[in-house]
Amino acid sequence: MTEIEITADLVRALLQEQHPDLAGLAVREVAGGWGNQMWRLGDDLAVRMQRMDPTPELQLKERRWLPVLAPRLPLPVPTPVRFGEPSERFPKHWTVMTWVPGEPLDHGSISRGDHAADTLAGFLRALHVEAPADAPIAEDRGAHPRNCTDGFENCLRSVAPDDIAADVRAVWADAVAADAWEGPPVWVHGDLHPANVVVSDGTLAGVVDFGDMFAGDPAWDLAAAWVLLPAGTASRFFDMYAHADEAAIRRARGLAAMKSLFLMLMGQNGDRGLPGGKPHWGPAGRAALDRVLKGV
Repeated sequence: MTEIEITADLVRALLQEQHPDLAGLAVREVAGGWGNQMWRLGDDLAVRMQRMDPTPELQLKERRWLPVLAPRLPLPVPTPVRFGEPSERFPKHWTVMTWVPGEPLDHGSISRGDHAADTLAGFLRALHVEAPADAPIAEDRGAHPRNCTDGFENCLRSVAPDDIAADVRAVWADAVAADAWEGPPVWVHGDLHPANVVVSDGTLAGVVDFGDMFAGDPAWDLAAAWVLLPAGTASRFFDMYAHADEAAIRRARGLAAMKSLFLMLMGQNGDRGLPGGKPHWGPAGRAALDRVLKGV
């Protein structure tokens, strides 16, 4: 995968070439992004540029399904409004989408924990409805935790939290032993972590980056009870969500442990200056893992 240098001038030129009526709007870079890079376009839009992703699949998935999902979701999500096609100037896909106001949680915080728990529960209740037969299926996520043990072990060994390793393994073993999801495949965001939600006024204000969405086990999203929410609010979240049985909660808690370890690994990579590393994700991952271990 070769990174393409994307500049404001390139974004303007592409707009002039394919959507000239938008070319006069201000273009501002948005920090972050790996597979795709975001540019703010005016006050209400953003341009999502395929960067490191080797295929356009994630953007094409968002183009196809976000217009279907967005109208029934209670939080703002990015909705495609224009399509940018590969050209000589830029040989990859790009999409003009609605801008979701707020600050990414990995650069912000939640101070209204109960409100955020209720908001997240309401959002996931609305999202987790039976998906149609042609909905995308995940290849690298969505499986029962027992099928993800290699990934869990790799993350655990890489970050090596020796003082709590046994406790983390116990949470994972409990998730592996939990019954599988027996309901119909439901819509799942698939990648709820602090950089993929935005906050405002101390609570959740939007959800972004649906490139990993799939139809499957909702436990992959329910893990957000520990990965996103402050300590002491997971029980309230599950009460408000009201559709998770004991097995789903056990699977979700194990998946939250794995996701927390992954955030710690990305933080570790950032501290070492490795590509794609996020130094500030390390503390967020460790805090999330502590919440997982306490079960709150």
